[in-house]
Amino acid sequence: MLKIGLTGGIGSGKSTVAELFSELGVTVIDADQISHQLTRSGSDSFRAIRQLLGDEFINAEGELDRKKIARHIFSNPDKKAALENMLHPRIRQRMLQEVERAKHDAYIILSIPLLLETGFTDLIDRILVVDADDEIRIQRTRQRDDRSEQQIRAIMRQQVERDRRLQCADDVIYNNGSLEDLRNAVDRLHQQYLAMAD
Repeated sequence: MLKIGLTGGIGSGKSTVAELFSELGVTVIDADQISHQLTRSGSDSFRAIRQLLGDEFINAEGELDRKKIARHIFSNPDKKAALENMLHPRIRQRMLQEVERAKHDAYIILSIPLLLETGFTDLIDRILVVDADDEIRIQRTRQRDDRSEQQIRAIMRQQVERDRRLQCADDVIYNNGSLEDLRNAVDRLHQQYLAMAD
């Protein structure tokens, strides 16, 4: 089974690419979704995060206030490191379980936004980077997340540099065009991966 690591900077269109692969019947294992599942109210991870950060990061529904946590750890590197050290091994373990479940597939997609930052590259065979021009990424993120351009640029600076990400890529989808262009690029790679897995 071929394991493709899908990554890209904020606003590049990773989620849309993952969805398009999923529509083609490909198993997509999403690190962000796993993180959300692991940190639901009542879970071990939820309790550990509550202990680490305090009750002010729990919302009225009794769940983690993810936006507030993101803002807080962004300006507190120690807390960010502590949170990652606690969560990343748990996410990794769950991803490995999901990979095992899909072992009869020709190929699978592991969608890991911080693939290069977290050192999860040993889980995969190839790196697929979704890339787009900075201005397009900022525009998309502003529409989606209600963040200022300044906040988005700050996030971009914390992620791996675009050039380095592209240097690490085995495959790149440039997502500056239409959804149809993106669909065609995914279709081409789907055929390529099926042939490689064969």
